[in-house]
Amino acid sequence: MTEANNPRVVVVTGGGNGIGRATATLFAQHGYAVAVWDTSEAAGTETVQAIAAAGGVAVFHRVDVSKAASAVEAATAVRARFGRIDALINNAGIVRDAQLVKVREGKVIAQMSEEQFDAVIQVNLKGVFNCTQSVVPFMIEQRYGRIVSTSSVVGLYGNFGQTNYVAAKAGVIGMTKVWARELGKYGITANAVAPGFIATEMVKSIPEKVMQSMIDHTPVGRVGQPDDIARAYLFLADERSSFINGAVLSVDGGSVTGT
Repeated sequence: MTEANNPRVVVVTGGGNGIGRATATLFAQHGYAVAVWDTSEAAGTETVQAIAAAGGVAVFHRVDVSKAASAVEAATAVRARFGRIDALINNAGIVRDAQLVKVREGKVIAQMSEEQFDAVIQVNLKGVFNCTQSVVPFMIEQRYGRIVSTSSVVGLYGNFGQTNYVAAKAGVIGMTKVWARELGKYGITANAVAPGFIATEMVKSIPEKVMQSMIDHTPVGRVGQPDDIARAYLFLADERSSFINGAVLSVDGGSVTGT
């Protein structure tokens, strides 16, 4: 049974921190009931408690998106609690950066490991597949749904030392375009957001000089904030965005064009 005053229900993966937390909070502020999926119970619960304290409705589910059964169990629980699932924000992701091969004085001294490659593909690519497949049957039944998945500008243009991450993010774009074709007839749209350089916990270790260089090459003159991405998700998840399907929205301050 759908809870009163929450006509729309959104699932946010990786909702415990950073962009995911900003997204969960923003959707709650706009009247959505929010299901926060994360591997960290502490972070996910903290997000849910903050939403509840502000008068919103949110629940936490510990989900390993790389495991299909975990996603299906959580999706079933969300549907049982709220009666529907209207939007899925595929936000969860990890990095395991390394060069394909690292060469010094003409000799290979290191390389990306199989474990590094597989870990990123499992979460960033297969995880998007698993979560989408887990909610789509409910969306088909209700003849309405919004799938919004996180790609990256590097999925469009590549990036040094990120073979695994780029492969996953490019794959997300490909899957999104397939789902736009397959699911549109059921009232379901599928779109991707390609963030640029965003100020999250993941980038706090970047040296100040490198950070400033990135800002200097961003035409709007600043680093992106989690809310910048959250607002893009909200836009694509809106009922009024029904004719946007199979699109990739870059949210990067124009950085890919250089200055």
